[in-house]
Amino acid sequence: MQPPAIRAFFDEPTNTISYLVWDPATRDGAVIDPVLDWDNRSGTADTAFADRILAAAAEEGVTIRYVLETHAHADHLTAAPYIKSRTGAPIGIGEHIKDVQRIFRPVFDAADVKPDGGDFDLLFRDGERFPLGTLEVEVMHVPGHTPADIAYRIGDDVFVGDTLFMHDYGTARADFPGGDARALYRSIRRLLALPPETRLWMCHDYKAPGRDAYAWQSTVADQRAHNPHVKDGVTEDEFVAFRTSRDATLAAPLLLLPSIQVNIRAGRFPEAEANGVRYLKIPVRQKRAVA
Repeated sequence: MQPPAIRAFFDEPTNTISYLVWDPATRDGAVIDPVLDWDNRSGTADTAFADRILAAAAEEGVTIRYVLETHAHADHLTAAPYIKSRTGAPIGIGEHIKDVQRIFRPVFDAADVKPDGGDFDLLFRDGERFPLGTLEVEVMHVPGHTPADIAYRIGDDVFVGDTLFMHDYGTARADFPGGDARALYRSIRRLLALPPETRLWMCHDYKAPGRDAYAWQSTVADQRAHNPHVKDGVTEDEFVAFRTSRDATLAAPLLLLPSIQVNIRAGRFPEAEANGVRYLKIPVRQKRAVA
């Protein structure tokens, strides 16, 4: 199988990489993890970043057949429904999004979230395969960061979502509700059991110390040799102890509250109120009594 053509798009405000991936033979393509521009101070959404991806698809003569999410992101809002509205491409995610929805539906009192993942068009099972032109996409369930994380493998290229970061940086946190450091380690070992030359495409980069440029493509060999969290020789118990202690020091992502409640709806905002305005919710927790 020939390799896919890949164009990466870096959103610096959220340190997220979205991808346009296509079959060079048929020009059938997919967009992976698209970002919606979101101004948290004003509550304003825009599609400039997604429009760059659509413009690139037009430039390359690519027909977008799928919008693919690796998981329900906690650090950016997805532009999946916008790309669907422009292309007709269905939105796909791992079937365990149902577990994530069950966790967060009551947190946001999001009664309008459709049951059993119904806001999404396609729910992928572990090991499922589907065509992208003459290419074949394999779904790998890689839970740990969240229960629903999946990676998309196309031959020697794997889009790993938040499961791994660059080999000089480390791994994803596992302390969100439903996260599991032990499951994350096992998911990572599954990815690192792929052939050493396999290219791994990240969803985020934060520039490791000493590195001046952002980067998002690694290999299995690079990860096994250099990733400080999971390189060869790091045991599961060592990883779990490290990840658990490290996660306890991390602040919540800046866009956690808007991202989760939008992304479990496949990028759909809640319906407008009687005044025609849509609202997101902020759960309030009081550490002590407030008058």
